[in-house]
Amino acid sequence: MSLGPLMIDLKSTSIDADERAWLESPLVAGVILFKRNFADREQLERLVADIHAVREPPLLVAVDQEGGRVQRFREPFFRLPPMRALGRLYDRDPDAALDAARAFGWLMAAEMRAVGVDLSFAPVVDLDLRLADVIGDRAMHSSAEVTAKLARRFVAGAGEAGMAATAKHFPTHAGVKADSHTEIAVDQREYEDLLDDLVPYRRLIAAGLAAVMVAHVGFPRLDPRPASLSPWWIKSQLRGELGFNGAAISDDMSMAGAAIGGTPAQRVRQALDAGCDLVLLCNAPHDVPAVLDALRGYVDPAAQVRLMRLRGRGRLDWDTLRASDEWRRASAMLGPLCERPDLELHG
Repeated sequence: MSLGPLMIDLKSTSIDADERAWLESPLVAGVILFKRNFADREQLERLVADIHAVREPPLLVAVDQEGGRVQRFREPFFRLPPMRALGRLYDRDPDAALDAARAFGWLMAAEMRAVGVDLSFAPVVDLDLRLADVIGDRAMHSSAEVTAKLARRFVAGAGEAGMAATAKHFPTHAGVKADSHTEIAVDQREYEDLLDDLVPYRRLIAAGLAAVMVAHVGFPRLDPRPASLSPWWIKSQLRGELGFNGAAISDDMSMAGAAIGGTPAQRVRQALDAGCDLVLLCNAPHDVPAVLDALRGYVDPAAQVRLMRLRGRGRLDWDTLRASDEWRRASAMLGPLCERPDLELHG
């Protein structure tokens, strides 16, 4: 059985009967975990193992473990700093910031791999334009080139720990005040005004980026549909202009920014037709049966190959990892960058 085009979530800290039936469907690729799915490390490790054991090949298990206010798993996991801390350090000491970015990617990924999680949807490469509150300190820097340099080191560190990276939110969420979780988000800029926003993607794709998450942001001067539902953005720009051959992943289809696409089933189908390989559907268990029914018979062999490349590689057990010299060095490097996180996002 191959990986399908849909990633769903779970209601609690274990898999219930309905969820298990959904996960057994060939249309499902995996599970994204949230704070509500985490009680302690041992429980989390059991849950991830249970998800992987549902079928062969194992389902993907993902999370948003970005750092700062978007860190789903807290104690005993290392409290990661917000991404902006890397940019602030870069302004003082570029070499130290690049080393810290690699350590950031490695430590985050190594801890996730130690409990079996395949991938974290990171890094955020939206520029720090001080406009989108939903991005805020999740952005590394206002400079496209600095963001690209830091992101490349982050991606390299994660790769060393056995995790593929996902750059987000393509093409950008930085230029809108509205939060696409709760509102229709529209960026009125022309294409020429977006070129800086695309620089991190160009640099990361040239270095072999594995995955991109596509935003529910509309750019009406270019396409009336949000990027996540737009063949122009995904097929023409991401695949064509930027030469991306990794996995294209939509943001959560239950978000308000995707509402223009109609029902959840219609949104999911439009995202797939637009060129997404994987579509997220979160916080909407009542919609999962209808979406699975609407996707009956859907197969995309090329997408299946791209998704298989996202599976985590290798892992150290938790105690061995935390006792390692590399974990100690990375945590010592990142500790001073930690700030008090803002309110956590739940979408």
